[in-house]
Amino acid sequence: MAKNDLQRSVTTATARQLATTTKTGPQMGSITPRLLLKLLPWVQVDSGTYRVNRTKVELKKAERIEIEYLEGIPSFRADSLRRIPLFSNIDVEIVNRLAKRFVIEEVELGNNLIIEGEDRQKFFIIASGQVEVLSKGHHGEELRVGLLSQGEYFGEADLISDKSSSVTVRSITPGIFFTLSSTELETITKEVPDFREQFQKAVDEHLRLKATVNTHGEKHIDLVSGHEEDNIIPETYIDYEENPREYSLNTLQTIVRVHTRVSDLYNNPYNQLEQQMRLSIESIKERQEWELINNKTFGLLNSVEPGYRISTRYGAPTPDDLDELLSLVWKNPTFFIAHPRAIAAFERECTWRGVPPVTTNIFGIPAISWRGVPVVPSDKLEIKGQYLTNRGVGTTSIILVRIGENEQGVVGLQQSGIPGEIAPSLSARLMGLDKFGVASYLLTKYFSLASLTDDAIAVLENVEVGYYHDYQHRNSIEK
Repeated sequence: MAKNDLQRSVTTATARQLATTTKTGPQMGSITPRLLLKLLPWVQVDSGTYRVNRTKVELKKAERIEIEYLEGIPSFRADSLRRIPLFSNIDVEIVNRLAKRFVIEEVELGNNLIIEGEDRQKFFIIASGQVEVLSKGHHGEELRVGLLSQGEYFGEADLISDKSSSVTVRSITPGIFFTLSSTELETITKEVPDFREQFQKAVDEHLRLKATVNTHGEKHIDLVSGHEEDNIIPETYIDYEENPREYSLNTLQTIVRVHTRVSDLYNNPYNQLEQQMRLSIESIKERQEWELINNKTFGLLNSVEPGYRISTRYGAPTPDDLDELLSLVWKNPTFFIAHPRAIAAFERECTWRGVPPVTTNIFGIPAISWRGVPVVPSDKLEIKGQYLTNRGVGTTSIILVRIGENEQGVVGLQQSGIPGEIAPSLSARLMGLDKFGVASYLLTKYFSLASLTDDAIAVLENVEVGYYHDYQHRNSIEK
């Protein structure tokens, strides 16, 4: 209002002092849909411990070699070689000798490490980078039969073999490898006269066991099939794991403090204690979903067996990559879990190929699906790499799970009925007042997660979220 203008009414700024302001409850930007918590079936664990009994695995499964870096130089512990099935029964002293004979090699993009039809007799452990395993198909075409990344290995059985290689192994990124040649093996043979016999015995035992188990390493059941009479019916039994895994409930706790003056004088229109408790519980549930995915003991990412970990073929997540995941968890797969930026990267690849995914609804929230399997968004699958203006530029993972006890899948664990329970497996207890009149409330959440079989979870690793396509019409405009 100009200085010379006559004020004709009370101003809105002044009138606001007499008005009742319409307000919201406290909002918190970190609250997400937490679809994983809603989709998981929750099993009541009365004893606080959940035991997963499995059949006995006769053939040791291959595990990845843990790669460590000291001042930028990769290394691995000698005892980690025993994770390789062929080396698991060799004497520790010989394994230590083997570890010392490995040399580090740097390889450029597109190098052939092993060539099909040639005798290369070399053992490789991948310290960094990726390689593809190729083989000639029945029709003469070159087929990719595998994709290996950090911690994986190949060529161990060829060290003492006189046969030519049946595959070609080619680097698809620059990489660093630990290599052990047959020449170095001969040196160890001279130092340890019975080494070759031990190694050959380990190979023979591995092949013998492999012929007696199924693809999961479990013993074959002896059966007879046919219409002939007087067949002797074989006897068999199914053995169980001697030391089954047990899951204890994890605990999340915090103490909420509210001054009695606040709750006495400022409780209208919103109850201060209720709002403090509500926001704290929201934070607990957000952390709970993070733990279900990332916890080092029971989280989904750390529960995936090596054989169910695959890497993207080209960095960006493609339909082919998700199809590969579905081929691993093929027995009634329930849903994918992916970071929203990974979902966006996948949608870009689908758009570029002209195969847009179908949109579905999960608890009223729109989500895409692939081959009929929903892709559930969760920002708890972290992006590793550089961050520019809160936009992740790096890599993440995409998980595929099967859920339910009846499906031998993944289940959530909780214990309802605990003292002070305000929600399933969540309690709130008054701890008392201090001398300043501040009331303290203890919030406790008990939960965990269990995978009943190895093929209930698979993960797609090295998912690049920052790749974008330039389309043909755009290129023509720029020209």
